[in-house]
Order: sequence, then C-alpha cells, then structure tokens
Amino acid sequence: MWIDTHCHLDAAEFDADRDTVRETARTAGVVRCVIPAVHAAHWPQVAQLALRHGDAYALGIHPLYVPEAQENDLLALDLALTQRRDDPRLVAVGEIGLDFFVPELCTPHMRERQWLFYTAQLKLAQKHDLPVILHVRRSADLLLKGLRQCRISSGIAHAFNGSAQQAQAFVDLGFALGFGGTLTYERSLQLRRLACELPLSALVLETDAPDIPPQWLYQTAEQRALGAKQGRNSPAELPRIAQVLAELRGVSLNDLAAAITANACRVLPQLAAL
Repeated sequence: MWIDTHCHLDAAEFDADRDTVRETARTAGVVRCVIPAVHAAHWPQVAQLALRHGDAYALGIHPLYVPEAQENDLLALDLALTQRRDDPRLVAVGEIGLDFFVPELCTPHMRERQWLFYTAQLKLAQKHDLPVILHVRRSADLLLKGLRQCRISSGIAHAFNGSAQQAQAFVDLGFALGFGGTLTYERSLQLRRLACELPLSALVLETDAPDIPPQWLYQTAEQRALGAKQGRNSPAELPRIAQVLAELRGVSLNDLAAAITANACRVLPQLAAL
C-alpha cells in the first residue's frame, strides 16, 4: 500500500481518462493521492477530485502562478481554508514556495513578489494549523529562512534536490523530503546518495504526475524528434519508483511501504484519519 504525496490529478493531461488513471493506480496499490492545487481556480476541482476518489488535497498558490495571482487571492485562500476546516480531506496548504529556476521569476520584482506570497501562505498555514507542501527549485535556503521566521508544525519539501545540509535543515524543522521519478535515473548520483544516507524517517514518495517522468517513461530530445512521444507520468508509477528506492537502500518493499506510509501520515497528520 502506497501514498502518492504529490500528484496533480487535476492537470489537463488527465482530462481524457482521469478516472481510469486513478483506478489503475489503486489496482497497483496506491491507496491515497495528495492533490495539491496550483492556483485559486483549481481549489474547487482538487477538493471534488479528492472526494470522488477517496484521496486528499491541499490548497495554495504555486510560485509559477504568482505572476497572474492577485493579492485578493490570499484573502480568498484564508476564506477557503476557514470554510473547509472540517473537511478531513484537506491535509495541507500547498503547493507553495519559491522558484528561482524559471528566468522570468528571477527578476528582483518577481523574487520579491514570490516571497510575499510564500510568507503570506506560511502565515495562513500557521493560522489554520496546517502543514505545508513546498515547491523547492533553487530556493531551499530562502524557503528555510521563511520557515524559521514562521514556524510550521510539519510538511513536505516536494521534489527535493538540494544538499545534505539543506536536507537536514528541513528534517530538523519537522519536514519530510519528497522523492520521485528523478531518483530512477542512474545519473542522479547526489540524489541517490541522499536517498540512501538520510534516515528512512525523512523520506516520502511522490510522482508529481503528470510531470517528472521516471527513467522508463523518458524520451530524449533526439527520440522525440524522431516521433517518440514523451511518456505521461501517473500515480500508478509510484510502486515501481518505490522498488528503485528499496533496492538502493537494501530494504524489503514491505518494510519500505510501512515506513513511507508512516512518514506521510506523520508530516500530513490528517492522512492518518483517512
């Protein structure tokens, strides 16, 4: 039994076969998905999907959507969290964070605006006593600064790809680190080393479907130029990603499943109630 702690089941890539995708994952052993929202327009949909499929969801404004977001969206998020406070499927504020990889988000103005939305959403998570799901892309140190200024009980550093020191800093603050498809690439040496050296209690698994395809779904630019289609990631890939992690750490798949599930329920406590 597995929990996919980060799956964008509301993405347009799943419009044609969303229910089939979720049922295929369930058959593969993925009993729960956490569906994080990326902007205000998606909040109702992720809640509805979670209810329909017995999953969980998070509400937030993703840094990639900060350029088009309005400050009134923060007021709307506060209201939505208030209205849904008794919904057991609401497990976090997310996906929130900072992105200093996309050039358009790295201007001084956009860095400042991202910081405004990030810290405001941390304060909302604190107000509503919710964990956070963090987008971490070339931004770990500043994200950690925000967490130290506004302490959150727990959360997940999604798609973590930082240093051992940054990993330990998140763990010290009560966070787990999300590992997914990137782990399956043999060239991901540092990430694989971290996955082996960190305490097992620090790890959760995720797909970020339909993004971050594992190695077996990836097509190179040359292959795509010849007509090969990029494989679409889905939550059904999680058990195979887990198998890679089990082999790297030298543990049984059953032991890994038990530990990873316990970790997810610890950092997103509402999952345990589901």
